Amino acid sequence: MTGFKLNKAQERAMDTLVSDATYCALGGGSRSGKTVLFVRAIIIRAMRAPGSRHVIFRFRFNAVKSSVVLETLPKVVEMCFPDLKESLAADLDKSDWYWKLPNGSEIWFCGLDDKERAEKVLGKEYATIFFNESSQMPYQSIVTAMSRLAQKTSLKLKIYADFNPPSKKHWTYLLFIEKRNPDTKQPLLEPMNYSFFLINPYDNKENLAPEYLKVLEDMPEKARNRFLLGKFADDSDGALWSDELLAQNRVLDADRTPEMQRIVIAVDPSGCSGPEDERSDEIGICVVGLGTNGHGYLIEDLSGRFGPAEWGIIVNEAYRRHGADMIVGEANFGGSMVEHTLRTVNSEIPYQEVRASRGKVVRAEPISALYNQAKIHHIGYFPELEDQLCSMTVAGYQGLKSPDRADAAIWGFTALFPSLTMSEAHRNWTPPKVITSERSAGRYSRRR
Repeated sequence: MTGFKLNKAQERAMDTLVSDATYCALGGGSRSGKTVLFVRAIIIRAMRAPGSRHVIFRFRFNAVKSSVVLETLPKVVEMCFPDLKESLAADLDKSDWYWKLPNGSEIWFCGLDDKERAEKVLGKEYATIFFNESSQMPYQSIVTAMSRLAQKTSLKLKIYADFNPPSKKHWTYLLFIEKRNPDTKQPLLEPMNYSFFLINPYDNKENLAPEYLKVLEDMPEKARNRFLLGKFADDSDGALWSDELLAQNRVLDADRTPEMQRIVIAVDPSGCSGPEDERSDEIGICVVGLGTNGHGYLIEDLSGRFGPAEWGIIVNEAYRRHGADMIVGEANFGGSMVEHTLRTVNSEIPYQEVRASRGKVVRAEPISALYNQAKIHHIGYFPELEDQLCSMTVAGYQGLKSPDRADAAIWGFTALFPSLTMSEAHRNWTPPKVITSERSAGRYSRRR
């Protein structure tokens, strides 16, 4: 290692990671340096135990690739392990996505959203498992992955996790703060085996632009508490959604959903310049359906950082795959850009323009009411989108970045339940004619 020095907060954080506890978590605000510390610790462990195996998970594979493999990992190697730069360049397998170190140790990278890749990675045993941005991951996925912490080496087995603190009802709070089992809510049998340390952007200010800290300081209270001060949100914060509400309405078995009488794909454009621009907002793309039981269902979240040509193809493929009735797109930003992009890919695609004549909260409140009436359900888990929903409060949106995913979902459900809204665009909504020849044999078409 080089002469890289930890600051006092980082030293205390490292004390947590090397403690006797098996389960070690770092929580805190945005850009606190949590991921850097974990990646550094994993490389140290890999170097100390030749032939050992380690894995870094995020919910989305694209996120672990862009954020960890292509950004944080090279940065940590440059700062702390310059002798490994040649190995990283030569021995990073970009097919199976793992790095084989000179001593035979391996560090694997995986997204839990890719079932085939995840099953392959979970077929191995590991000495270290790191859940990066774990607040975005369903607890059951965490439990499944933890079963692979079984490689016998000279190292003590370790589960690592980091997160920006979400709600106090989230499993991260129950497990690491209250020391309770998130499933049973009973006290942990070995609470001392779970260690937590809070580290915030102020602790990492020497590596951050002063302007960035000022941005965090100027945020609304809820966002400032989470992304600057690293505080878990109270239940009485005026949130329109909660983790518990979403969990109560979740459908885990897609085969138990009713026949869909209407399917809509909603697009929320954001002026994104493409995947290479990590600072830009995402294109919100959500597939929602109205069941024959009168309930709404979130079927798929296809949002991401895409250029127009790319997301136009994604939306068109989803339209055919799900046998959708209509695509709706918000027109305040981008004017007719959404329709033009879609027509370029498929000139016959049915499209409805909607306009945001009211604020986000006013649009979100009637949809939130449907969730509270248990009339809208998520088919599976959508961590990024659900995190955005839980950041919507009666005082406004409190998240760190634009709620593109949540906005798209809200537009979609607004189209499915037009009687709930009063804007001109929604008063004029008329269901499109069903074109049976265009129906796909997709999973959520009219008759499975």
